[in-house]
Amino acid sequence: MEIVMPPSTRQREILRLLDREGTVALSALARKLGVSLETIRRDLKPLANGGSLIRMHGAVSLASMVGEAPFERRMRENSEAKRAIAAFVAATIRDGDSIMMDTGTTTSFLARELLGHRRLTVVTNSSDIARTLATVNDNKVYMAGGELRSDNGAAFGSTAIDFISRFSVTHAIISTGAVNATGMMDYDLDEAEFARTVITRGRRTLVVTDQSKFGREGLVRVCGFEAIAELATDVQPPPDIAEAMAAAGTCLLLA
Repeated sequence: MEIVMPPSTRQREILRLLDREGTVALSALARKLGVSLETIRRDLKPLANGGSLIRMHGAVSLASMVGEAPFERRMRENSEAKRAIAAFVAATIRDGDSIMMDTGTTTSFLARELLGHRRLTVVTNSSDIARTLATVNDNKVYMAGGELRSDNGAAFGSTAIDFISRFSVTHAIISTGAVNATGMMDYDLDEAEFARTVITRGRRTLVVTDQSKFGREGLVRVCGFEAIAELATDVQPPPDIAEAMAAAGTCLLLA
């Protein structure tokens, strides 16, 4: 008969962090627990084999959360940090400004923080952002058309990109799935291409992301730091990312 050993103290802490934060990057787990990536991988292996968690793209998530709609689940992950970043960025936007935003949980939080603003012109491919800001406070909202995704209610494809290319806005704001020393990356080609177009349409270019995205390796490159003027986040980035930002002249905004 096989004897199942109880989780170690560190493994219990991993499960506690995942329960609180949702999906967490392996590099962030190693940093929080003060151990190496190799040690984290050894701790995660029996938990993954036992079905307690699921590994994904340099990150890990509780198995119990994977059955939910991805966007709804991501809205709960690191929600306090995302809300703080959104409030910080919203304070830099004035009534009457024009804003272009791609789909993402942090940009959705930003839309909610902008409900106190008036006469905004908003261009987006996110049905969540459009619903949040349309028909209130004399706002004008332009929703890009295209293939509508079931997981996040956003439109993608050449039609969506052609539509937003007609606009020039004050603030071009994107979220991102991964940030490393080479710049911003994502896990979906269409999302990366849309975000890349967004940042060409604004006088101000800004990435909003929480610390869980630092050190991740995405599948598709969005852009390097030289393409954005500012990055808003909740903690100081790791040294390699901070150095790359400084070399590119990208300003760090800490919420």
